[in-house]
Amino acid sequence: MTPRQRYKALLEGDAFDFHPRIPIAMQFAAEYIGSNYRAFASDHKVLVEANLRCAEDFGFDQVSCISDPYRETAGLGGEIVFHDNAVPECRKPPLEDVSEANQLEIPDPESSPRMQDRLEAVRLYRKCSENHYSILGWVEGPAALAGDVRGLSDFLMDLLEEPEECERLLEICTETSIRFARAQIAAGADTIGVGDAICSQISGQTYQNMIQPFQRQLFEAIHRAGARIRLHICGQTRHLWNGLAALAFDIMDCDHMVDLASARQALPDVVLAGNHDPVADILRGNPESIRSKTRTSRSLSGRRFMVNAGCEIPSGTPAANLQA
Repeated sequence: MTPRQRYKALLEGDAFDFHPRIPIAMQFAAEYIGSNYRAFASDHKVLVEANLRCAEDFGFDQVSCISDPYRETAGLGGEIVFHDNAVPECRKPPLEDVSEANQLEIPDPESSPRMQDRLEAVRLYRKCSENHYSILGWVEGPAALAGDVRGLSDFLMDLLEEPEECERLLEICTETSIRFARAQIAAGADTIGVGDAICSQISGQTYQNMIQPFQRQLFEAIHRAGARIRLHICGQTRHLWNGLAALAFDIMDCDHMVDLASARQALPDVVLAGNHDPVADILRGNPESIRSKTRTSRSLSGRRFMVNAGCEIPSGTPAANLQA
């Protein structure tokens, strides 16, 4: 089976030869080809080369377009600063007050430079790999993008103090992510990763009241456009499971503190991916311990499982550990 066939077979309930491997590699991938984070996040050709090399050398089944959270934020007017050996940062969020959300203009993915660069990554994957790998596009989830646009601390306060104004901001962020997702699917992505890490810092009630309805809109739009959904929420997500169980999505990245047996009970139909500790298990572990942990994760998750770390593969990970 090709990697893409293997990935598709598991998702569709068909026979497959072994569980797909879908690690996220960013700074590690850049350094693996002798580049750096600045080039990886700013030039789709570097991102694609780095991911394809890792996929070929380490046996990944999916190649990814993720580099940082600020593609859409840049399109909405954020000031993004790049660093050689660190994630880009948003030096100046575009929204100074949540009441000014209506002043934001939803960007066109084909004309916003950083969003367009991600579309070019999808197209280059299609050209280079000829459907050999699953292609993972990426958007920020509604809450994550709102936090990027407003500033994380300010957005969390806004949720408590100005919920009605937050709803308008979330509407704009959701529409931005929908347009970006559709453009990546049209370019050739078969799966859209949705990064909504800030949700782990929001109470279960606030999540269900304020965030889940907008995630539902985004997920439904992605499915209607013909792609799968890979949800990525860093941290402990147990308090979100009741709300997540009411949504239709395909893959859940599980961080290392997530109990996979409990997650399987709460989300019986979702593919679970994880849940190695990126530092303790992957960076500082050894091949034997990694193989043992992978077998345990697979056993707890059942058939609907994909091999992944809890988050990205850290810079400096020994090649033998990633291979394991």
